[in-house]
Amino acid sequence: MNRLLLTVTEAAEALAISRAKLYQLIASGAVASVRIDGARRVPVAALTEYIARLAAKEAA
Repeated sequence: MNRLLLTVTEAAEALAISRAKLYQLIASGAVASVRIDGARRVPVAALTEYIARLAAKEAA
């Protein structure tokens, strides 16, 4: 089964950016995240949506 949620570290690695940059993106609302018992998790779908928005912006 594929994982639906990633840790911030895993999500940052998937995007090839730093954890600090990902936290900035989360704080700005550019990347969605959820809290589960105090642990921040990033949905895989949120990463896909973020990349799609970046690609659309580049194409415009």
